[in-house]
Amino acid sequence: MQAPKTVLIVEDEKSLREAIVDILRLKNFLPLEARNGREGLELAFSKHPDLILLDLIMPEMDGMTVIKKIREDAWGKKVLIIILTNLSAINGHMVADAMAHRPTHYLIKSDWKLHDIVRKIETILAA
Repeated sequence: MQAPKTVLIVEDEKSLREAIVDILRLKNFLPLEARNGREGLELAFSKHPDLILLDLIMPEMDGMTVIKKIREDAWGKKVLIIILTNLSAINGHMVADAMAHRPTHYLIKSDWKLHDIVRKIETILAA
């Protein structure tokens, strides 16, 4: 039997983070949780998850800093990252900066339902 895929959720909004973790557990993933960018970066480097779901606006360290630091690492250059944020194309500079670091997907929270986000994770990790 194959080991469950590990998904790191880096999200400061507790209710959203916990809801995603609960659904991923039910879907037989191994979810890891980080409440801010600093925790997320530490967990990413220590656990090497299969996929990172990353918010951009967070305390202690923002998601842009996290993705830049991850992409500097040999493992981090290839890890799958989904940005899940409230920032839309209106914030063009930040969106362009995020896209320069090659996220697998860029999702706007208000455009996606929770189960659709989990389905996107399943699809990406099944590929």
